[in-house]
Amino acid sequence: MSFQAKLSSGEFAVLAEMDTPKGIDIADLITNVRYLKSRVDAIAIPDMDNGVMHMSALGGGALIRQQGVEPLIHVYGRDRNRMALQGDLLAAHILGIHNLLVVQGEDMANGDHQDATEVNDLNEIALLQMISSLTRGTDMAGFELKGIPKFTIGCAIAPIADDAQLKREVAAAQKKIDAGAQYIMLPPVFDMNFYTQMIDAFNSLSVPVIASVFLLKNVGMARYISINDPNSRLSEDTIRRIRGSKDRENECIDIAGEIIRSVKGAAQGIKISALGWEDRLPAILDRAGL
Repeated sequence: MSFQAKLSSGEFAVLAEMDTPKGIDIADLITNVRYLKSRVDAIAIPDMDNGVMHMSALGGGALIRQQGVEPLIHVYGRDRNRMALQGDLLAAHILGIHNLLVVQGEDMANGDHQDATEVNDLNEIALLQMISSLTRGTDMAGFELKGIPKFTIGCAIAPIADDAQLKREVAAAQKKIDAGAQYIMLPPVFDMNFYTQMIDAFNSLSVPVIASVFLLKNVGMARYISINDPNSRLSEDTIRRIRGSKDRENECIDIAGEIIRSVKGAAQGIKISALGWEDRLPAILDRAGL
């Protein structure tokens, strides 16, 4: 069953996130995709995430499609203007890439090409409107397309600090849905009580909601996230749990599996990010019972 069909049917969708290589050695990417071929519904490919130059998501998506797995690529306006974006999306459809996630591109300040010029020709709403226009058969200039692409289009939600921001993000998500978004991708949160509250709030918009989970690799990573991303709500109890374990890596995999099991009844899907440890994704799915 395709990713789009799972969303339409209300079944639980499973996604894994993988970065493309910084270079042309695709061996690890292909190996990890093959391990997950029968276990995930799609693989999400960020496009030069965090301002770090990698092989494009378009190229990565084409490679994943060659392995018989559905790709889902990120789309944003930081690096491309409206002409380049439309051209890439037409190419994506021809290459078998039909799942998109419109995101806000990260600032280049922490990237590895800090003197690169940001474009930002289109914001998230304009991008969603542009993609929706393509699926109706016209480009942004109003010209008719020769052949109409079809996409499943999602929108991303910013990290949420409190109830007031949650209310604002729900309102912002409604505008994205009105512009063409067909599903919602949430940021990762480690406090399950608040995450369930978040999911319930976005479920009120009547489109599929997909939760996200990060694989914590070690105590240092958990501490860094707790300090630098307070919206993740990663608690001291979780850090102590990892520190006190005889097998810390195994404990981190357990935590990821527990989060997935906790949100499965509330969200319609999960996206798992292993952040370079993609070979551990099968173990996470095992712990989650997927």
